[in-house]
Amino acid sequence: MPRNLPNPVIVVPGITATQLRDDYRLPPDSVWGVLSKDYERVVMHPDNLNYEAVQPARIEPGELFDVAYRELIAELRHDLPAKPDETVPVFPFAYDWRQPLEATEVQLAAFVDEVIDRTSLLRHYDAGGWTSEPKVNLVGHSMGGLIIAGCLDMLGPRARVGKVATLATPFRGSFEAVIKVITGTSDLGPGVPSSRERDAARLTPSLYYLIPSFTDGLDIDDASSLPRTLFNMNLWQPNVVDTIGQWIKTHGLNKKSPKSQAIDLFGAMLRAADAHRQRIEAFRLEKANLAPGDWLAVVGVDATTRVRLRIQEKAGRPQFVLSGEDRRNYWGDRQIPPEQWTITGDGTVPFAGAMPSFLEPRHLVCVVPDDYGYWEIGDKLFTRLAGFHGILPNMDMLHRMIVRHFTERPDKHRSTWGRMAPGVAEKDWAPAVDLGKPK
Repeated sequence: MPRNLPNPVIVVPGITATQLRDDYRLPPDSVWGVLSKDYERVVMHPDNLNYEAVQPARIEPGELFDVAYRELIAELRHDLPAKPDETVPVFPFAYDWRQPLEATEVQLAAFVDEVIDRTSLLRHYDAGGWTSEPKVNLVGHSMGGLIIAGCLDMLGPRARVGKVATLATPFRGSFEAVIKVITGTSDLGPGVPSSRERDAARLTPSLYYLIPSFTDGLDIDDASSLPRTLFNMNLWQPNVVDTIGQWIKTHGLNKKSPKSQAIDLFGAMLRAADAHRQRIEAFRLEKANLAPGDWLAVVGVDATTRVRLRIQEKAGRPQFVLSGEDRRNYWGDRQIPPEQWTITGDGTVPFAGAMPSFLEPRHLVCVVPDDYGYWEIGDKLFTRLAGFHGILPNMDMLHRMIVRHFTERPDKHRSTWGRMAPGVAEKDWAPAVDLGKPK
């Protein structure tokens, strides 16, 4: 009889959280890391968004950002095995986060096959009967969760995936992606705002996949003739097209008008992102032979988050009005109705943007910054500096929760917990892991 061995695990990081190196140089040259970022060399070429504007080059993904994922991967490797000598493989999945998500989904699908092949070579997995129906488990942080959902939608019943855990994934987007394109800075990543960063953002296809599709937070006057979706280029300020046009003028080979090329390119990136969002919205777990109990969806709340974006019409053109008042946190505020506690987020992704279409609110697990343990002083400090969203994978309690989800072990020490989404009755709460009475 086959033993119940834990599936190997693949950890899929968020946007900007994989180092990039230029393999054209000898030795390879880092162009994107924790401490240094070469914006000019990571900007994509306007004639071919698969390659960089500055050539010759061959930029490849390197390792995951250590500060965000080291503890998660180390704890999973340590806690998943039932016996110390029976390794459970936990693989980081490095990818070029600039690329359209469809391309990364194909790479992830191939990596799933590779991980299964490698795990099949482990003696205890072979002897335990795991190879008779091999599967992997997936952990996705932020945009990594979108890649997982898209990969499962692409593979359908061919997906060899047992369970999934997603942490702070913007299934319906984040306003910070818009801020990144407009200004070059946001809570999506560290760094000082600069025109170089803004230009790089505007030619990063994956960033548009994080544009919000929920309409509650889009504040446009009823009388305005502006479009009601950010996937329509006519709702964006003209200087985005101007920047792309300037890059085309500087690096492009086509003799066609740079302005018209920029319009075509910007529109194409928005359409691709819109099509992907619609595909994720239509995805259902049964398509990949999964059920709600197979998907642990963790949502960060109780952090001040941009939950609204005001867009005015002036002289027939859109104008983004960025205000600190649009960053709010109503979580647990007894002065307002509980249904408004959804006006919150993890500092980057608002609650409305974190809602997956393939799960009901009763399946979600909400966590707050105070869920860091007493001894996680460094993570608490880093949360204040870098934001809850980026450091959320470091939470010890979540490591234990993911292990329980993947192994179905009981919580003997009551060391995992969570909170219900606003509006969910305690009797209806049904997360993928039994967490007992909600906090």
